[in-house]
Amino acid sequence: MDKWLCHARIFKTRGLAAARIEAGGIRVNGQPCRKPGRAVRPGDVLTVSAYQRVRVLTVLGLSDRRGPAPEAQLLYREDLIDPPGMSR
Repeated sequence: MDKWLCHARIFKTRGLAAARIEAGGIRVNGQPCRKPGRAVRPGDVLTVSAYQRVRVLTVLGLSDRRGPAPEAQLLYREDLIDPPGMSR
């Protein structure tokens, strides 16, 4: 999972991704995950709490490398969530 988060450019380094996972800031399909080596598959839903925001990402693909931003954005779909205190 740490590799995917780095390749998808959610975190700048794999070390930062691993630290956030171990700290409990990542959920996979609604379940807490503290193992950086956990495999992710297309269709998994990741809830990422980092940089003072919560992002819900659906994994669309995998990559063998950290590519340019446009390529990384093809690896996931970001589902919008309403920030606390904001209503329609």
